[in-house]
Amino acid sequence: MRSLLAVISAFALLCTGAAVAQAVGQFPFALTREGQMLGAVEGEVASFKGLAYAAPPLGALRWRPPQALPESSEMSMAYHYGAPCLQPSMPAAREDCLTLNVFRPFGVDGPLPVMVFIHGGGFVTGTANDPLFDGARLAQAGLIIVTLNYRLGALGWLMHPALSESGSGNFGLMDQITALRWVHDNIAAFGGDANNVTLFGNGAGATSIALLMLCAQSRDLFQKAILQSVPGRARLPSPRQTEVVGRQFVAALGQAADLRAVEPARLLATEKSVLEKSPRSFAPAMDGHLVTEDIAAGFSAGHESRIPLIIGSNNDETRFDSEPDVKEMLSASGESIDELRKLYPDAAGTSDVAASFYTDKVFSEPVRRLARLHAATGAPTFRYRFAYVPEARRGNPEEGHGRELQFIFGVEGVPGAGIFSRRDREVANRLRAYWINFAKSGDPNGAELPHWDAVADRDHLLLITNDRITSGDDPWSGRLDRLAGDSKK
Repeated sequence: MRSLLAVISAFALLCTGAAVAQAVGQFPFALTREGQMLGAVEGEVASFKGLAYAAPPLGALRWRPPQALPESSEMSMAYHYGAPCLQPSMPAAREDCLTLNVFRPFGVDGPLPVMVFIHGGGFVTGTANDPLFDGARLAQAGLIIVTLNYRLGALGWLMHPALSESGSGNFGLMDQITALRWVHDNIAAFGGDANNVTLFGNGAGATSIALLMLCAQSRDLFQKAILQSVPGRARLPSPRQTEVVGRQFVAALGQAADLRAVEPARLLATEKSVLEKSPRSFAPAMDGHLVTEDIAAGFSAGHESRIPLIIGSNNDETRFDSEPDVKEMLSASGESIDELRKLYPDAAGTSDVAASFYTDKVFSEPVRRLARLHAATGAPTFRYRFAYVPEARRGNPEEGHGRELQFIFGVEGVPGAGIFSRRDREVANRLRAYWINFAKSGDPNGAELPHWDAVADRDHLLLITNDRITSGDDPWSGRLDRLAGDSKK
């Protein structure tokens, strides 16, 4: 059967004269540099899952830049997701994890716009294989959707002199760039347009994309970006700070340990102990090569790619349930509780005041700052704030970080995604339409959608609330101005 399919697929390619997506019987087929891929079809969408974009980073390749796979003529069945990258509390996770997934409308000719999703998780957790990130609903609109895994935690971001021959600790960022290069080189085989690629992601994914916008090695690999809940003023650790963490990590393993031979379980146990003391120990850092400046500094200098951008955040990015956490946040604000209550008169209690301050300080104000800076370069820039809560959750809403993801992917009834009401689906359809339009043309606006004003020289943004979707001036401008002033002190 396998050899028969190979003959049929080879004949199909000879007839077309190009590496484009083909159907082999009931199977979608694509020819890449790494071999022939057979996908699966469900409804109107074809999927190719678990496609390796680099050699497994095992043994001697651990803590090294991702290496190219050899060319192959073998046929692979791309029916199942690859393993998530190694992380605590996910038993299926493995080091052999540098894979991506492609979703495309079945039977639709290309070239089609491409959207590449980079997942969040604080750079230590998460996976593109999360059922919440199923790309089928987006693909139905005539797009190619790519979701990718990248190295996390210590394996993705460790910097240590013993690993200095690699020139950087930002292995996770190297993975992302390699995956984007794979998309550039291979996406035509799936019907995609390599010259119309939009990156989108939330949290750590958005931070990654902002860094990729500032990185010379990646700027030619995508043409548009969507930054969802990016902590735009966060300071990146210096090489010295990162090496301190690296030395602590290696010391905990045992100084005599061969770093590339340590068992994964031992690595995870050591990583967990380090993260318990310092939750942000493993993340992108200045390396003088891929990462040379903080995001805010790079945008202030106009160093980012001058491409169309959607940028925004949610109105309730966090909630504080712990009294010590509330006190720590209020203390970090540098303001008295009475002054903060004036900023947030609608907050029900002290924990709500702390949560609102955190949301504004870490997300709302920095997002506005990046939007202003990017718009000043002349690039089309669209800002939003997502304040919609699904109807079933309004009595006891959870923190809003990542809440928009279910609306964009349109997935229901899977872990992390509830069942939508009719109104929820209406909002989801509109939000998803903005993302789709932007991916196709660089402008989110379209027929039957409320018009979304570009940022230009005003504080315009799109507000998505429980009551309406409307574009206009930011009603939070006054308090964000206050926080922006504090940020300059």
